Amino acid sequence: MNLGAFLDPEYPIFSTTLCYLEREDAYLMLHRIKKQDDYNHDKWVGVGGKFERFESPEECLVREVREETGLTLTRYRARGLLTFVLGNMTEFIHLYTADRWEGEMVPRDACREGVLEWVPKDKMTALPIWEGDKIFFRLLNENRPYFSLKLVYDGDTLTRAVLDGEPLL
Repeated sequence: MNLGAFLDPEYPIFSTTLCYLEREDAYLMLHRIKKQDDYNHDKWVGVGGKFERFESPEECLVREVREETGLTLTRYRARGLLTFVLGNMTEFIHLYTADRWEGEMVPRDACREGVLEWVPKDKMTALPIWEGDKIFFRLLNENRPYFSLKLVYDGDTLTRAVLDGEPLL
C-alpha cells in the first residue's frame, strides 16, 4: 500500500480536533504562550490537539479536552471540517462546540499549552487569532450546518478561503 503524501515528511498531513466550550455568551479559549516552537504561539485558540494512533475524531476530542482542561465532555456537536494549509503543511481540523461537561476545570494557567480563559463571544475578534478563525466564528454564530472551510496562509496572512467549495477570497 502506497500512502504517498501522508507519510512524506516534506509535505506533512495530519488531523486534529478543535473545540470551543460554550458557557452563557462566552467561549473557553486557550492563549498559546507556553511552547516556543508552536505555529499557534501567542494566538488564542480553542482546545484540542493531534490524533493519537487509531483514534476517531470524537475520541481525540474528548481526550484532548480532558487533558487540557480537566473537563469531560458530555454533550458536543461536530460543526465543520477546516483544512488549514500553512507552507507545505496541511492540517485537517475537526471543529466542535460543546455545551455540557463534568468535572473541575484546571486552574487557568495549569494547562501545558497555555492559559485558559472564558472570553465573551463579542470580544473574540479583538484577540490575536488566525484571520480565518473570524470566518468560522461567524459561521458558528449563524448556527450554520456542518461546513467545510479551507484556509490557506502565507505566514500569518490568509491568502485563500474556500467555503463548501466556493471561494471567499
